[in-house]
Amino acid sequence: MNFLKQIFTWWHKQTVGTFIYTLLFGKYSGEDQFGNKYYSNSKGKRWVIYEKNIEASKIPPEWHAWIHFLVRNVPDNKSKKFLWQKPHQENLTGTDKAYKPDGSLSSKIKKNIKKYETWKS
Repeated sequence: MNFLKQIFTWWHKQTVGTFIYTLLFGKYSGEDQFGNKYYSNSKGKRWVIYEKNIEASKIPPEWHAWIHFLVRNVPDNKSKKFLWQKPHQENLTGTDKAYKPDGSLSSKIKKNIKKYETWKS
């Protein structure tokens, strides 16, 4: 089933063209903690093959910097993290885990918010 998804859908992992291009010209550069694989070629082009569905926000910051040519060296997954750094999360908009502040239409907690304030004389 995954093979058929890969052939007929562009939003599942990679297209057939990307698969062939990666086989012929791609040099494996590394993999992030989510299973996304990163490649480059001799001309300097860089690309990513996603583990499951294509979602650009799944790329961690260190790999984002590499793929956009902000750093030259391939990121190391063993690099030291600071205590204040949180683990990377993809964009959760539209999911059950999305941030819904109190009083928003999609929040379960409703606030009694006045539409306007009356003028004081």
